[in-house]
Amino acid sequence: MAQKRLSDRVADTILSMIVVDKKFKPGDKLPNENEFSEILQVSRTTLREAFRILAAGRVVEIRRGRGTYVREDFADPSMDALSDLTAARVGAGDLYEMRLIFEPEAAYYAARRATDRELERILELGEQIEELILEGRDRRAVEQEFHKAIARATHNEFMNRLMPILFSAIDKGVTLSREKREAEENTVSDHRMLMQFLQSRNAEGARYAMKIHMMHAIEQLDIPKDRP
Repeated sequence: MAQKRLSDRVADTILSMIVVDKKFKPGDKLPNENEFSEILQVSRTTLREAFRILAAGRVVEIRRGRGTYVREDFADPSMDALSDLTAARVGAGDLYEMRLIFEPEAAYYAARRATDRELERILELGEQIEELILEGRDRRAVEQEFHKAIARATHNEFMNRLMPILFSAIDKGVTLSREKREAEENTVSDHRMLMQFLQSRNAEGARYAMKIHMMHAIEQLDIPKDRP
């Protein structure tokens, strides 16, 4: 797989912030260059090039002297089918089976493709999750961000776009694990193993660790392993 230019990767990240994270809506002004380059840990030159890429794709509009805005007419038609699925009444068992298929592969590609900064962010979020578990605090928002960061590090846009569908499954699993001490202990040990493999960029190990994590989550939900 050809390595993308840094400006292309930054453009992908900004697009994900708009489409997946919903941090910016059509018509919103993006942070100024100094602030945004600091957030993304890139130079202003790279950020400007990323803005030009997004402007060419009719995602943003650069207004001279006023800043960069998400276009008022921006819409992502490729998300329509996924939005329908997100809104559908999908059972926890179906969602977790999807996670079991999807997330080990996401971990595999993240271990192979993550930039140093992306990997650092994943590890930071993993540590935050462990702290929140040990303190008995709600970790759902950080747990979602952790899994989004892994998906983003695959540099596969479709994987990024699948994450909103999985959020309800992540929330369900976190709620149940807080009710069971053993489940929380499994989460801590699973995350530690996963982060060790990611840190060493051991893709096969990361895939295995994420699969174990998903299997533990399925056991918490008491989902039959072989359903009709």
